[in-house]
Amino acid sequence: MTRPLMQAPSTKVYFEPAFQSRAARILPGEYHVTRDDLAIVTVLGSCVAACLRDPDSAIGGMNHFLLPDVAHGQDAEGASARYGTYAMEVLINRLIQLGARRDRLQAKVFGGAHVLPGMHRLNVGQRNARFVLDFLRTERIAVLASDLEDDCARKVAYFPRTGIARVKRLVDADAGRGAGALARREQRYRAEVAIAPLAGEVELFDQDAP
Repeated sequence: MTRPLMQAPSTKVYFEPAFQSRAARILPGEYHVTRDDLAIVTVLGSCVAACLRDPDSAIGGMNHFLLPDVAHGQDAEGASARYGTYAMEVLINRLIQLGARRDRLQAKVFGGAHVLPGMHRLNVGQRNARFVLDFLRTERIAVLASDLEDDCARKVAYFPRTGIARVKRLVDADAGRGAGALARREQRYRAEVAIAPLAGEVELFDQDAP
C-alpha cells in the first residue's frame, strides 16, 4: 500500500557551535517553523527551500521539497505542481497557526541545482526553482533574496528571528565529503514523491475572513 505524501515537521534540534545557538535540521520533505531564536539548517541539491517570515512578529520557517518526476503533458505538469503547492501551503498554514500574518510574509529561496547524475536532461533543479518563484509571484509574497540553480549544492542556515540567511556553496572538497549522502537522500525522496499520493488538500487560513 502506498503511503500518502506528507510534509513532516523537523524533530532534530541540536546546538550548532558555528552559530553558538540551537538549530533545527530539516531533510527533504520536512519543514520547521518557530518564533524562537534558533537557526534552521538544511543542505540542498536539486531540491529547493523556501524561507518565509513575518517581519512584524519575527515568526518564520523553512521547507525543503522538490517536484515529482512527471511524464510529458499538461495534466502531468499540473499534478507535479500540486505537490509543490502542497509543500508551500503546509508551511504557510503552520506559520499562520503560530501567529504570522499571510499578507506580511516575505521570502528567501535557495536550491534547484543540477547536481544529480543524469538530471540535467530532466531539468529537475530548474523546474523546482521556477516553481517556487512562480508560486510566490502568484501569491504576492515578496522575494527578498534568492540563490537558485547553478551546478553546486548549498548549505543554508536561516535565522527567522532576524530574517538573516547564510548560504555556503559546497564545491570541491566541501561537496566531495557529503556528495554521496546528499545524492542518496534526494534520490530516495524523488522515488517517494513519484509514487505517493498527496495526504490531502490544504486550505490556507485567511485571518481577514469573518
